[in-house]
Amino acid sequence: MPSIFDLVDASYKTDVALASFKKLDPNAPRDYRELAVILANYWRQHDHKVIGLSGGQGAGKSTLSRLIETASLHLGEHVIVLGLDEFYLTRNERERLANEKHALFATRGPPGTHDVSRLLDAIDGLVAGRSVEIPQFDKGVDDRSGTRRIDPPCHRVLIEGWCVGANPQPEYMLTEPLNTLELKHDSDRTWRHAVNGYLTETYAELHDRLNSLVYLRVPDIDSVTRWRLQQEEDRAPEQRRDIEWISQFVQHYQRITEWMYDDVAGRADVLVELDANHRVVATTLR
Repeated sequence: MPSIFDLVDASYKTDVALASFKKLDPNAPRDYRELAVILANYWRQHDHKVIGLSGGQGAGKSTLSRLIETASLHLGEHVIVLGLDEFYLTRNERERLANEKHALFATRGPPGTHDVSRLLDAIDGLVAGRSVEIPQFDKGVDDRSGTRRIDPPCHRVLIEGWCVGANPQPEYMLTEPLNTLELKHDSDRTWRHAVNGYLTETYAELHDRLNSLVYLRVPDIDSVTRWRLQQEEDRAPEQRRDIEWISQFVQHYQRITEWMYDDVAGRADVLVELDANHRVVATTLR
C-alpha cells in the first residue's frame, strides 16, 4: 500500500510532521498514524477550531482521534476530542422518546438519541477557554455512567461520530423501506421522518459549528457489520453481542450511512477512502 504521505500535498510532509509520526503508537495501523499527523498539520495550517470526524461504525474514528490527540501534542497543541457517543440520551430518556415518537428510538445511535444541546454547550465552553463537564456512556450497560471534566487549554475541538455532518434526505428517498427493520417496524415511515426531522433541526446546529469536516468513507454496509462485530471482541465476554444482534443493530444505521456515501463525501474538506480490509486507499484534502 502507498504511504498516505504520498497521497497528499507535500506541504503536509514537513520535518515536524515526520518527527511527530515517529512518536505515535507503533502498534496502531501505519496509515492511520500517517493520517493523524497530516490532519493535525492541516488544521494547524488552516487554523480550524471546531472539526467534525465522521464515518460508518468501525471505520476507526476513535483510533484516529487518539492518534490525532498525540500528534497534536507534539506540535504544541491540545486537541480535545468529544465523541458523539458520549452524549447519548440515558436509557430512560430513550424509552420516553420511544413511547412518545416511535419504538425504534429505544435503540441508541440514530439521530434523535443524542443530547445535541449539551454537546453544543460543551463545544462553546471549550472554544471560550472554560472547563466543561461532559457525560460518559457505558455501552456495556447501555446507559450513562457519570461525567468527566475537561480543563483548558484547548486549541481545537474534534467531534467524532458516525453521523456528524449528515444532511436530511430528500423526501422521496424515505418512501421505500431499506431493510427488514424498516419493513417490519416502520411501515408507516414515522421513524424515518422523525430521524430526518432531527437532522434538519438539532443536528444541523452542530454542523453549523464545524470549520472543517473529515469523512472516512467505508466501502459498504457489509463491512460496517463485520467491523462492528470485531469491536465486540474488546468487550467483556458477558457483554458481547452475536452476529444476529449486530446485524439487526446496524440496520438502524444503514439508511444514513449509505446516504452519507455521496452526500457527505461531496462536501467534506477531507475525504478518506477505506477498502474492505480497513486500509486507507485514497485521501483528498480540499
